[in-house]
Amino acid sequence: MENVLRPALVLGGSVVLTLLLGWAVDRLLRRADRRHPEAPLWGLLRRCRLPLQVVLCTALLRGSYRRAGLWGDHTASMGRLLSLVLIGATAWLLVRVAAAVVESSYRRYATAHRDPARLRRVRTQVTLIQRVVTAVVGVVAVAAMLLTFPAMRTAGTSLLASAGVLGIVAGVAAQSTLGNLFAGFQIAFGDMVRLGDTVVVDGEWGTVDEITLTFLTVRTWDERRITMPVSYFTSQPFENWSRGGVQMTGTVFFHLDHSAPVDAMRKRLAEVLAQCPAWDRREFTLAVTDTTPTTMQVRAVVTAKDADDIWTVRVAVRERMLSWLAEHHPYALPRINTTAAVLPPG
Repeated sequence: MENVLRPALVLGGSVVLTLLLGWAVDRLLRRADRRHPEAPLWGLLRRCRLPLQVVLCTALLRGSYRRAGLWGDHTASMGRLLSLVLIGATAWLLVRVAAAVVESSYRRYATAHRDPARLRRVRTQVTLIQRVVTAVVGVVAVAAMLLTFPAMRTAGTSLLASAGVLGIVAGVAAQSTLGNLFAGFQIAFGDMVRLGDTVVVDGEWGTVDEITLTFLTVRTWDERRITMPVSYFTSQPFENWSRGGVQMTGTVFFHLDHSAPVDAMRKRLAEVLAQCPAWDRREFTLAVTDTTPTTMQVRAVVTAKDADDIWTVRVAVRERMLSWLAEHHPYALPRINTTAAVLPPG
């Protein structure tokens, strides 16, 4: 009878105690969240309930598994298995806690500040910080798991003895990876590129969709994803249309006949922009900027609040102005002047 009750008490008591402690912690966090609605940390920490329960249950079993008397000759193996699970669960819990703290800090900052550029910068930084913490915790957890095996401890001593040579070899072999890693830190804290910035890279226009420690993803206007190493943005020139503000100025060029009514075009441009919701009503101009023997170049300058709207305004102006010219002033469109060919004598 004792052989049945003892394992049941050990296993069942560990599970019940874990559930009770998890329920108590969740209740305390819920109460703190209701009392302090301005601090989102308590509500975010509730996401850590499952890894916390795994850590508690594994720790209780690790401390009392010998008393169950179920493992026989495999007691040492079971102890090592529980140690591995405990290390992994602890790393999981630390990553969840770090994510909750980072997300809480960003939410409080976003509530206090309304500047989109500053919010994108902070969002980029906290995202990279969270990934660095996750990587560090993961590496430490894997190292701790390996050190639970006696063979790995002996191997670790040998590796430490040759750490200088290995460091040189690893530095040469992983030169590009390390370069991208440091470039990621430079982008995050140097405020060169932020999440949501509108950039032009290799002639492709798009929005920065993801930034990691090694690569950066740009989402183009046609929903394609361009993935580039972050070292590109620290070594090559690129256009950042969101730097210093998101307001944009765009141009529309028309190649017209010399007889085109420029004054009437200015009035029509004002009417077109008044009917375009994407125009921010800051500025517009229209002027003749160049001439050729057969045509003249007319440039319209328009403004909008961001890169998406400036594209909409330019398309609308180009389409409606050309339609208006074709309907009311067809003579203003480019023409090819021809004359009758001179026939040879006879």
